[in-house]
Amino acid sequence: MKRFFLGSALLLLVAFSALAGLQEGDVAPDFQTQASFAGKPFAYSLKEARGKGPVVVYFYPTAYGRGCNIEARTFAINHDKFAAGATIVGVSLDSIERLNEFSADPEYCASKFPVASDADGKIANAYGLSVDESKTGRLDSRGVQVNHGAITRTTFVVAADGKIVASVGDLQPAENVEKALEIVQGLGNSAQAGQ
Repeated sequence: MKRFFLGSALLLLVAFSALAGLQEGDVAPDFQTQASFAGKPFAYSLKEARGKGPVVVYFYPTAYGRGCNIEARTFAINHDKFAAGATIVGVSLDSIERLNEFSADPEYCASKFPVASDADGKIANAYGLSVDESKTGRLDSRGVQVNHGAITRTTFVVAADGKIVASVGDLQPAENVEKALEIVQGLGNSAQAGQ
């Protein structure tokens, strides 16, 4: 019986950790890292991006992951709708070389938004997200082995002042994008109402 309660408590702790992360109203940690846009690496700064307005920071498990492909494609298709109110950056544990391919791939990111490398997981950890190392060695949708763990699919909408407006998780990839777009469009409506 004691083992049952101990096991249940541990399971709850693991479940809570998976759902843990920064929440609405928290200050989003600024970060600088290598990113790729249209197949070309550059130095990305969240602080600089926030200078232009809200930023959708979406964490995803890996470039060329099945769900990640859907999510990147959905962000690319809806890019113009987001651009009216926010910029987008994807963050994964992928190397910059892998991201150069993914960012330029016309089937996925389609050179519409940058994807950033968090190879050591420090950005994910700063956002309260854990890295699942048990995913190392899996094959991506191209059959290429992925040499890193995975971050849980989570999206943060960060306002220009650095505060998190909303966090989105536990949704299918396309639904994740749709919810983020709904939030960004709500920001635009709130700003218009306040004028």
